[in-house]
Amino acid sequence: MITFLGILFGLLAINAILLLFSVNGATEGFGGSTNKNEKTSVTKLLPRESSETEYKKAV
Repeated sequence: MITFLGILFGLLAINAILLLFSVNGATEGFGGSTNKNEKTSVTKLLPRESSETEYKKAV
């Protein structure tokens, strides 16, 4: 039982440490991604205006 709890708490500690590193990395990466998005232009896609005569009638 002591061995099981030792392994369990060890894995939980490793998981907590990795979680802290990933959260810190995500906040740093988030600031850089907003600057990248501001530089790129967004094109708007509009539906194609076409007349009904372009469509062929089904048999």
